[in-house]
Amino acid sequence: MSERTCIVTRRAGEPEGLLRFVASPDMAVVPDLKRNLPGRGCWVTAERGHVDQAARKNLFARALKAKVTPPDDLGGMVDRLLAQSALGSLGLARKAGQVALGAAKVDAAVRSGKALFVLHAAEASPDGVRKIDQARRATVHLGGPATPAYKLFSEAELGLALGGTNVIHAAVLAHDAGRAVLKRVVALDRYRGGSPDDRMIGDRTIVAATGVCDDAAEDME
Repeated sequence: MSERTCIVTRRAGEPEGLLRFVASPDMAVVPDLKRNLPGRGCWVTAERGHVDQAARKNLFARALKAKVTPPDDLGGMVDRLLAQSALGSLGLARKAGQVALGAAKVDAAVRSGKALFVLHAAEASPDGVRKIDQARRATVHLGGPATPAYKLFSEAELGLALGGTNVIHAAVLAHDAGRAVLKRVVALDRYRGGSPDDRMIGDRTIVAATGVCDDAAEDME
């Protein structure tokens, strides 16, 4: 796909860094995360602040050339869709046996180089996170892979996706299902304003794991 232009920043970029929106039959603005809905579309940089600004100023009407009305919480709707996609793929990875749960198993997966990335629940204690961070640094120091870590979900959300209780730490392993989860996690992290370092590490891990650049939204549900 060729470059697209964000209706907020007016800057052109690759489609994987933007979100597509279309008009529904009832003239509401609808996010098209899979980029396959029919009709005229417009593009917004895939970050919450830009989506909120586009909705607040109703930049969609001019871009879509229609009298459309964005939902009251369009930015929140997109966040929920991205989170649902990430959690859904995480559940599939768990069923495929590609998720390690619990601090001890996560530590072992990181040190063995089998972990593609780590998830910490929002309720994770600083000490628990610190111990796994030590394993991540030690692995890199010994020549192993960099393992990005994200804190995007609550304990309840992780437990529901993974079919368990008290899910505080999880490691997703470097297999096909794990790579699918990582693409969605990176997309959600970007949308929520993850730091440039987080993005760089996440992108580098995706390229190393898959051999291709990130295209986080290409197959989202």
